[in-house]
Amino acid sequence: MKILLAKEEENDFYSDDDLFKISSWGADLSFRELIDRYQDNELVKPEIQRKYVWDKTEASRFIDSLLLGLPVPSIFLAKTQDEKLLIIDGFQRIMTVFDFVRGVFSTDQSAFKLSRSEKINSRWRGKSFVELSDAEQRKIRNTTIHAIIFVQQHPSENDTSYYQVFERINTSGRTLMPQEIRNCIYQGPLNDLLFALNKVEPWRSLYGNKDEDSRMRDIELILRFFALSSPEFYQLEQEGLSLKKFLNQIMGKYSKLDERAIAIHKRRFENSVSFIYKQFHDTAFRNLSGTMVGKFSPNFSPTIFDSMMIATDELLISGHEFNLSNLQSNRLRLLQDEEYKSFISKETMRKDSILKRVEKVKSILYEVD
Repeated sequence: MKILLAKEEENDFYSDDDLFKISSWGADLSFRELIDRYQDNELVKPEIQRKYVWDKTEASRFIDSLLLGLPVPSIFLAKTQDEKLLIIDGFQRIMTVFDFVRGVFSTDQSAFKLSRSEKINSRWRGKSFVELSDAEQRKIRNTTIHAIIFVQQHPSENDTSYYQVFERINTSGRTLMPQEIRNCIYQGPLNDLLFALNKVEPWRSLYGNKDEDSRMRDIELILRFFALSSPEFYQLEQEGLSLKKFLNQIMGKYSKLDERAIAIHKRRFENSVSFIYKQFHDTAFRNLSGTMVGKFSPNFSPTIFDSMMIATDELLISGHEFNLSNLQSNRLRLLQDEEYKSFISKETMRKDSILKRVEKVKSILYEVD
């Protein structure tokens, strides 16, 4: 299953570097201090790193380097508004030492003993932390690593610079998708809600894959629904918008939602996907096939998704009485409507296009004047 993005969404880029006032400084932190901070939840791991990615040989090589006294690459931390340190770059190194000291390898929860590979010095090959000498244990704990710490001073109302810094300097070995970065930066109740909603059964069927997307594109679509139906969207003055930037802003602003607001958002999403799945089944967010008459494309359309979800959500909230008997024929008329086809394929991130495709769903699909 492929998500079929419009060209302007694929090429979405923005930079606000000239708007930021960022302070940064260097600090040499011992692994003893980093481990203590991590255990006290003062050093926060990025959510994308839920799974440890180094294999045991790679991890052993890093411990070997510490014991040999070799230089360790710097890490990058962001100081958050609640005085915690967010790991922007360096999670693998920190987690490797944390795992080795506690004796459990994160990947498979096995006992963490250094690899017996010839790449590891023979003096500690195959040993666990507790099998090292006291001096060797102290050397690992007391080794310092240089940390570059930054804090955003302006603008104070959001922390979107974290997104851009992470996007530019992260060295985890792969290019991160936008939602992967958001889940590093904007942790809190909204982030947790997105993960929970992504498991909802009708949504998995509508998305087209029972397995959650490892790159979080499915989670980004849920955020897209909340963002494009938010008061902030309707208050936008500009016509064109960077979806990437707007999703960052919404994720940041809504990251600390209270329990009541979370419950409302949860109910809105679940009610909408349940209604849509019941009426249109797993092809609901697919366009008509361009090659096979009467068939639907295998590709997921984000613009069909957002227009149907927002329209359905608004009508459910308003108590609209749906005429279920005409929905299937109305859906074909909607997908064949020339204006709707334009709104879901051209200038898709103009405010006017978004509003008009939602209105088309209401008027044609749901017969709302």
